[in-house]
Amino acid sequence: MFRYLRQHPIAVVFGVLLVSMGVFAGYRIFDRPTAARMDDMAAPVIVATVRPVDFADRIQAIGTAKANESVEITAKVTDTVRRVNFEDGMEVEAGQVLVELTRAEELALLEEAKATLAEAEQQHRRIADLVSRGSASRARLDEQTRIRDAARARVDALEARLADRLIRAPFSGILGFRQVSPGTLISPGTVITTLDDVDPIKLDFAVPEGFLSSLKPGLEIEARAAAYGDRVFSGVVQTIESRVDPATRAVTVRAIIANPERLLRPGMLLTVDVIRNRQRLLAVPEEALIPIQSRQYVYVVRDDGTAERVAVELGRRRPGVVEVRAGLKEGDRVVVEGAIRLTPGAIVRILQERDILDRSAAGSQSPV
Repeated sequence: MFRYLRQHPIAVVFGVLLVSMGVFAGYRIFDRPTAARMDDMAAPVIVATVRPVDFADRIQAIGTAKANESVEITAKVTDTVRRVNFEDGMEVEAGQVLVELTRAEELALLEEAKATLAEAEQQHRRIADLVSRGSASRARLDEQTRIRDAARARVDALEARLADRLIRAPFSGILGFRQVSPGTLISPGTVITTLDDVDPIKLDFAVPEGFLSSLKPGLEIEARAAAYGDRVFSGVVQTIESRVDPATRAVTVRAIIANPERLLRPGMLLTVDVIRNRQRLLAVPEEALIPIQSRQYVYVVRDDGTAERVAVELGRRRPGVVEVRAGLKEGDRVVVEGAIRLTPGAIVRILQERDILDRSAAGSQSPV
């Protein structure tokens, strides 16, 4: 064997090389990571996509809702209720008859007055004909004219008295509780019910005088009522009081809110945000930010599945999100959970994509 090695050294060297190459190739084949293993090595993350968001300066206040129009329904005359034509909480139209008072006497008097007027008009026509033929004096016609006009005024007065016995809604709205029943004797000042027009509804709130230079009619407002959770009722500033309250150093502001569903009612307490300087700006969630010394960074997930650490320049803030002035573009995916395990160039596995305004997961237990 040793003689063979001495006689054929090149063949021996060639054989050793072949064996070594085979061993190396087998090692590479069996040691190559599979897709499953690569996935296990990837860091799990949750991402959000960079997009424009509304930013605005806000003046916060507490306000009270008031009806657009509000009145207590009362009678103009003293008489007995004959009929009630409404129910508690009923929605009515302007001019709708709510209560009818007894009016038999007025009807009889009106019929008598109409008969008197008809006779006076007939006499006036007859005397006018006589005057035209020279058979009666002008003075006689003037006297009959006064009689006719008095009869006509009598009819008008009785018709007005009759109308006063039909109590109508002065405007469209929602009625309150009924305070009278058929047979009730009522007089001027007796409250029959209340009527409120609540669409739109007014919202009055006080703002410190320091904000006067920022207030003007037309500014947007957002209001929330405890009864409806986070639901936002949008409106606009209508009027700013001409005087500042010297006791509170605040000015009263009145806003108007559309209320077609009649959800807001007079007397309700609402929190108010007056919106100023509204802008739509590119933003990222606050939890995506990584402070390093005096700079702020985020991890951006690239198309090849790796995470790149990017420096960003920040601007305006609102709860949960911050404006990005430089470093990112719309559509970039930034890591919002799982960044603590990452290094630049790390392979990541996206568990979830969520909207940048979705804060429901913030602070909750997460798989990453």
